[in-house]
Amino acid sequence: MHALGTHLLVELRDCNPKIIKDLAKVKNALVSAAKEAKATIVDISFHEFNPFGISGMVIIAESHLSIHTWPEYSYAAVDIFTCGDLIKPEVAASFLIKEFESRTPSIVELKRGILSPANKKLPHKITDTALVAI
Repeated sequence: MHALGTHLLVELRDCNPKIIKDLAKVKNALVSAAKEAKATIVDISFHEFNPFGISGMVIIAESHLSIHTWPEYSYAAVDIFTCGDLIKPEVAASFLIKEFESRTPSIVELKRGILSPANKKLPHKITDTALVAI
């Protein structure tokens, strides 16, 4: 099945709460995960909540990585969405599982943008002339 992108929903349970409540560590981990997956980073934005919890997004040319942490529950929710087939989102997911010391991770993979028959590969980007035909 060919799709525009792959979306990983990563459930990180039983994380090290000291790590996932540290803004610098969480931000560094997501940026490093994007780099490990060979993604092209476009922008980075993170917010730390009071008394604890972090939300953040690493925008990549190939889509995004996002995180929301609940240190009080030793839990982090991560989304990794990548377009095309050059970036390997599972590399980023494995990296984050290790970085946050998740003892009970799970990953659900979704194919996004299934727009063509199963035997026709979709291009990551189309040209302006292709838009005219649509």
